Amino acid sequence: MSRTPSSALETLVELAREARDQAGQNLASEQRTSSQVSQQLASLVRYRQEYAEKLNAAMRDGIDPASMRNYQQFLASLDDALERARQAVAAQQQRVEQTRQHWQQQQQRLSSYDTLAERRNQARRRDEQRREQHVSDDLVNNRLVRQRSPHGQR
Repeated sequence: MSRTPSSALETLVELAREARDQAGQNLASEQRTSSQVSQQLASLVRYRQEYAEKLNAAMRDGIDPASMRNYQQFLASLDDALERARQAVAAQQQRVEQTRQHWQQQQQRLSSYDTLAERRNQARRRDEQRREQHVSDDLVNNRLVRQRSPHGQR
């Protein structure tokens, strides 16, 4: 007997497995993106800190008002960029969580179908064992009947 997806349940299991795998790939991609966005934020934080330290050093050494304004404007633009980067990190973390939930739902769905398929297989095995037992019982009964019949006596 060849083994092809012969039942709707087997087809559902295969489709659910493919959906779960795709959801897992999407989750991995979102997690990589989250890591990259977080690294970009960390780099921006370090750059802002270094620039602020340069401003402090310039102020200790004496700085003209125009240079001071330039430093302050640039720090303000870095602060704006930091805020946008923090928002991007938060949005990406939310996408990761949504993708994780979707993967978990796909995994649950696959598990449900696998459970149904296993129950069906167990029922088939029980039915087969019953049939085999019935055949065996019939053979034994037929042998006993032949042994007890007048033609079957020795």
